[in-house]
Amino acid sequence: MSQPTAKVKSIFVYPIKSCRGISVSQAAITSTGFRWDRQWLIVNSNGRMYTQRVEPKLALIEVELPLEAFCVGWEPSKNSYLVIRAPGMNVLKIPLSSPCDKVDGVSVWSWTGSALDEGAEAAKWFSSYLGKPSRLVRFDAESVSRATDPNYARGYKTMFSDQYPFLLASQGSLDALNKILREPIPINRFRPNILVDGCEPFSEDLWKEIKINKMTFYGVKLCSRCKVPSICQETGIPGSEPTQTLKSFRSDKVLRPNKKQQGQVYFGQNMVCKDSMNGERGKVIRVGDPVYVMQMVASAADAAA
Repeated sequence: MSQPTAKVKSIFVYPIKSCRGISVSQAAITSTGFRWDRQWLIVNSNGRMYTQRVEPKLALIEVELPLEAFCVGWEPSKNSYLVIRAPGMNVLKIPLSSPCDKVDGVSVWSWTGSALDEGAEAAKWFSSYLGKPSRLVRFDAESVSRATDPNYARGYKTMFSDQYPFLLASQGSLDALNKILREPIPINRFRPNILVDGCEPFSEDLWKEIKINKMTFYGVKLCSRCKVPSICQETGIPGSEPTQTLKSFRSDKVLRPNKKQQGQVYFGQNMVCKDSMNGERGKVIRVGDPVYVMQMVASAADAAA
């Protein structure tokens, strides 16, 4: 195998969709992405997802799992909790043992299915914090599945992520953007799962196949960015950057001038893991793992988007 192109600098897991992530030293690979990633979702009275796009104060909700939850093979006990904190709120503890009540009609984008309801106390907490009827639900992996877009990643699954199991970005790309921005921003604006370092800025655009710890990841679609990167994750206050600056050099008009224009800006690469599909346990990636690029396209215009 050739020399590595980069190494894993950080790994992030986001247990509740659109709430703060957890930086971990290692994460186990499952058939839907990292274990615990986007396993929970906040929904309105109609079962529709809440995200920072509509409720930016979700950025202030801190989530904590037991440290050992990220060890391979760990299983929760009756004393294991998802711990949730937010400004002005009491601490909320959700038992990791599966809830027994199911709720139908939970929807994320075009997907609708059943989920596990985390109960009245959680509903009261989130309703109070958001000021509107809300519930916390957990993905019911034993009863339902959510497929990735078959046009880009046929045969793969995810939980409550937007579309794909993994999002990869590079420190080089963030550094290049921050050189242009009036005020630098941290990587939490882009909410990646895997942050790599040591490669050229935006080289991840070109990665069609990479290996991390002998596992094969496919780059399936450039990540088009919504308004969430413009929300300060420390204050929950929206702004115009970095979206405004990204439009100047990361838009489809600039990167893909001969393709159909969708008015998008891109940062990061959506990925799937080939080895997640065989059901084997014990697969893990760690901070410091080398990243080997096995196959790449010639330019961002040749990448799926």
